[in-house]
Amino acid sequence: MEDDQMNVGRSLHPTRVMCAKGFIPLWTAGAVSTSMMWLEMLVAALFTFKTTNSAVAVAVVSACRSLPLLLSGAVVGVVADAVDRKRIVLVGLLLASASSTTVAVLSWLGTLATWHLCAAALVSGVVYATEMPARRRMIAETAGTAMASRAVAIDSMTNYATRCIGPLFGGWIYGVLGVATSYSLSAASSLFAAALISRLEAVQTSTSWLSSSQIRRDLVEAWRYARGHRTMIALLVVTVITNLCGYSYNVLLTPLGRETFNLSALMIGVLCSAEPAGSFVAGAIIGSVRPRGRSLLWLLTGSILFFLAIAVAGSASAHKCSLTLLLLIFFIGGLGSAAYNIHQTTIVIESVPDAMRSRVFGLVTVGIGCWPTGTLLAGGLAAVLGPAGALIVLGMTGIVGNGLLVLCAARAGVRVSRSRAKQ
Repeated sequence: MEDDQMNVGRSLHPTRVMCAKGFIPLWTAGAVSTSMMWLEMLVAALFTFKTTNSAVAVAVVSACRSLPLLLSGAVVGVVADAVDRKRIVLVGLLLASASSTTVAVLSWLGTLATWHLCAAALVSGVVYATEMPARRRMIAETAGTAMASRAVAIDSMTNYATRCIGPLFGGWIYGVLGVATSYSLSAASSLFAAALISRLEAVQTSTSWLSSSQIRRDLVEAWRYARGHRTMIALLVVTVITNLCGYSYNVLLTPLGRETFNLSALMIGVLCSAEPAGSFVAGAIIGSVRPRGRSLLWLLTGSILFFLAIAVAGSASAHKCSLTLLLLIFFIGGLGSAAYNIHQTTIVIESVPDAMRSRVFGLVTVGIGCWPTGTLLAGGLAAVLGPAGALIVLGMTGIVGNGLLVLCAARAGVRVSRSRAKQ
């Protein structure tokens, strides 16, 4: 028995995951495309704020990038079950490259406008909306059932790293070489990622004919499944709260850096990378030493810590704290963000049957799709209260929302315990 456990432990080692056939191309393509997405987000925010001097305009551009998550997330989850996932990812990368090339050309011609960035952000959002249910499903398939969770954890850690690298690189390139070069680099990187995916052997076991009635039926089945499981309902509620009031904070960093701290483009990139840097460190710890206890508890704890950091960062900024302190606060928030993100995926992988998994991931993606509404909310709050005041409101709202969910869960647990005692 001990020998079997040792063999399982060795099979889950990260090097074994990396050696799985097809994992490296998928992992590399995801790292490259995600880095460029975060680079584009910062460059678009810097250009928009410089052109309009409006936090609301920055929020609108950012909302366009995440709007497809809300509109198509669940549908993409169903499509990823029926259609060749390699084709979905490949076409998305080619679209992203074409979109970035268009923005680069418009910038070179001197005709780039904010609405062009909104259109490009919509295209990028569509591509990103396919990443979770399609590319991550491919990663799990290449790794195999025994190593699927570890493969997703490695991919999640890579996403944290790209959230650091993308803004840092974007702030530096924008400050030195401008918009055109930034988007040209993004276009070339997407083509490189597409070339990697095109050489990948298909790992999908089967596809099926897709119809509108099937999409509707599968979505209804996914919702019925989630509605019948308290853990899934709690997961979806936390996802909505965290993306509505949590990750929308990112849209406030450019006006906060410019107006409150008078930062350069490079230093705004550093500010944007503080939270994902904390997430990367926490992800490495969680990936190597799995925390004991219920995944839902870790999910809620991580989300609350993330919101607490946002609220404290807003208060500290209002009192003109040092940049070092602000970076430390966001870094600590990143620890909670990692716990939330990793256990969000883990809950679905561990609790949902394979046949239903992509569809439930689609529902989670819809929850993530609340991000555009959150960015518009953050921009509106910044227009009234300033970036620091908006951070405080978003952070406190998230803490209260998650606190109410914890209270409801505790009461439900008490009712279950009492009913069992009576029996």
